[in-house]
Amino acid sequence: MKHFCLCLMPVLVLLLLGSERVEAKKYLRCELTRVLVENYNFDKTFLSNWICLVEHESNLDTSKITLKKNDSKNYGLFQINSKDYCAEGRKGGQCNMKCEDFSNDDIGDDIACAKMIHEREGFKYWKKWDRFCRNSQNLPNLRVACNLRSLSPLRTPRSFYYISG
Repeated sequence: MKHFCLCLMPVLVLLLLGSERVEAKKYLRCELTRVLVENYNFDKTFLSNWICLVEHESNLDTSKITLKKNDSKNYGLFQINSKDYCAEGRKGGQCNMKCEDFSNDDIGDDIACAKMIHEREGFKYWKKWDRFCRNSQNLPNLRVACNLRSLSPLRTPRSFYYISG
């Protein structure tokens, strides 16, 4: 038994050292709706547009990475492109972010960048929003499906527009 424990110790140490891996999250529609309203103070008026966009761009999966024809990549929940808004392997782009940081379960940086993109370019930046969500009849009815009226922000909106530099 003592020999077994001695052999197991290096394996445990290696597992602990290698445990700095990136966690991803696949959201459910109403779960993401709640998070966006309560934690990130999203305006309920446009929330169906955001949810539709994310459903079509990333299938609600924070780890989604898509290679584009121009050799750039789209990252994360909002499929933010490496050509203009982030840089691979280092901070950069208009959001001053590392693209890989958009592919983990911390969506705060994704949201800050997506809101900045939306302020500059509107929803038209996202091709799948234009194709699938532009027509308001195609938007999910979150009021009914997710009980949107019962949701309210848990903190102030000021803290959500900061993009670290």
